[in-house]
Amino acid sequence: MPEGHSIHRIARQISDVFTGERVQVSSPQGRYTEGAALLDGHTITGAYAHGKHLFVTFENDLTLNVHLGIYGNWSFGGDETFTGASSIGAPRKIGEKEYAAGEEQPYAGPPEPKSTVRCRIVSEHGWADLVGPTICRTLTPEEVRTVRSKLGPDPLNPDADPEQFYRAARKSSRPIGVILMDQAAISGVGNIFRAESLYRQEIDPLRPGKSLSDEELERLWEDNKHLLVIGVRVGRIITTEPEDRPGVPETEAWPDHANYVYMHHGEPCRRCGTTIRMEEIAGRKLYWCPGCQV
Repeated sequence: MPEGHSIHRIARQISDVFTGERVQVSSPQGRYTEGAALLDGHTITGAYAHGKHLFVTFENDLTLNVHLGIYGNWSFGGDETFTGASSIGAPRKIGEKEYAAGEEQPYAGPPEPKSTVRCRIVSEHGWADLVGPTICRTLTPEEVRTVRSKLGPDPLNPDADPEQFYRAARKSSRPIGVILMDQAAISGVGNIFRAESLYRQEIDPLRPGKSLSDEELERLWEDNKHLLVIGVRVGRIITTEPEDRPGVPETEAWPDHANYVYMHHGEPCRRCGTTIRMEEIAGRKLYWCPGCQV
């Protein structure tokens, strides 16, 4: 499942190419026909992310709300003025795929949609197709507020209040490795950021949340914010420090030099040499170093 940085990148992409554009909105698949009809012919005013939720706002005060889930992804394409397509960079496996018209094939409108396209957005200069989301719906302002009220603070949002995360941890006997995955406690952190931030802060993922000090909770918040910002900038989850990948810039770190513990179970820790472990906790695979995280 795409983590929070990917959704922020998609929000930026949609804002770049569609803000101020009157668009056609449809559901070739048919599962979003009624919701699409409420947005069709209206102007997009912007897009933003809150954790793993994407919100695309329209001038009629309605909002397209998307949660990609495990299988969802967006594809973008358009003419030479559809410059936002380059803001994402190289095509990604999930959530960051793009198409552009070749010099020998002038843009002639969007291609025939696949039967799996849940939502299609088309402007004068380009298009975006959404496939396989867990959530795709049209919301009123009150419904948007209700959705967001159930989400924890997103470290990437300027108005995020980390106290909500701190309170959730302080009162919980659940392992901190579980709390970090709870989107009602902190939004946008997924399995990779969870494992890597706990490793970087040398915190045992199995420790009860209420056993962590205020200083440890603050370090976890700030480190996840730091790593999410890198993810937005690079388009990959790069959690290693330069001194731990000498000569390898962050733009070239993926995949061999990108992470410390995630998917490195059975290998020696690059810092202490202890064998990295993997175990299932709350239905997700957790990676950690018993030597560093004590």
